[in-house]
Amino acid sequence: MEIFIRYALESDCERMLELIHELALYEKAPHEVTVSLTDFVDAGFGHKPVWKAYVAEVNGNIEGFALFYVRYSTWKGCRLYLEDFIVTEKMRGQGIGKLLFDKTIEEAKENNYAGMVWQVLDWNQPAINFYNKYNAGLESGWINASLSKEQIEKF
Repeated sequence: MEIFIRYALESDCERMLELIHELALYEKAPHEVTVSLTDFVDAGFGHKPVWKAYVAEVNGNIEGFALFYVRYSTWKGCRLYLEDFIVTEKMRGQGIGKLLFDKTIEEAKENNYAGMVWQVLDWNQPAINFYNKYNAGLESGWINASLSKEQIEKF
């Protein structure tokens, strides 16, 4: 098995969106994915790109990715925010996640960010076990908050 980690290209977006849907299904929220392929491509490769990603190719097929962007913390400074990190179910346990995660850490280090942050669902024990191998700080006590586009438009 040949695994190749590289930056995502615009031509990868359709496959990445398929994996986003797979992740949403795993996280029991398939209805939450509302981004269109056009908007996804534009956000990564348009006039003002806001995200970057590494993809994992296995024998020429994308089987995982790590999508990230810069987040600014008034307490810590610039930090890499890992938005989505997924390896297809059939390819888990093959070392692909470690390669992607390590490459993302390298990105944070090369850019001298003040850290790297992400979220993990409290019931996702396989992911928690993975992050524990890195001695990651897993915080409790924070509640996620959001406003939808519809809520913002009604304001």
